[in-house]
Amino acid sequence: MAYAHPSREQLKELLERSNTIAVVGLSDKPDRTSYMVSQAMQAKGYRIIPVNPNAETILGEKSYATLRDIPEPVDIVNVFRRSEHTPPVAEEAVAIGAKALWLQLGIANEEAAATAQDNGLFVVMDRCIKVEDSILLPHGKTKK
Repeated sequence: MAYAHPSREQLKELLERSNTIAVVGLSDKPDRTSYMVSQAMQAKGYRIIPVNPNAETILGEKSYATLRDIPEPVDIVNVFRRSEHTPPVAEEAVAIGAKALWLQLGIANEEAAATAQDNGLFVVMDRCIKVEDSILLPHGKTKK
């Protein structure tokens, strides 16, 4: 099945029902896009879990080397890695029981999308989670 972008309503529903976002490739450098996007999402009320084997903490949260190392449930796996590196991330997202795989703006990989979709994950590619959240939930999340 070929990937199709989800509708705005589907994205809104995903963001409303999600609380925990594991960010693969989250940099500990404040000038990096991954840091700025994650900081903004954290400020909006999402729990950010950094996945970066080269950092101990980022944005005040313990960083994990891999998704499999995270000891709690994850709603969205948000990916800041080059497209060619995303299929193993999709496999890990499936393995930990994440609800969604979100590849950031400029990142798309049909193999990763198929792996995630075939295993029941909601998939978003080539979209910025911060931009979508700002458009769809401009006043913040309503806790469910």
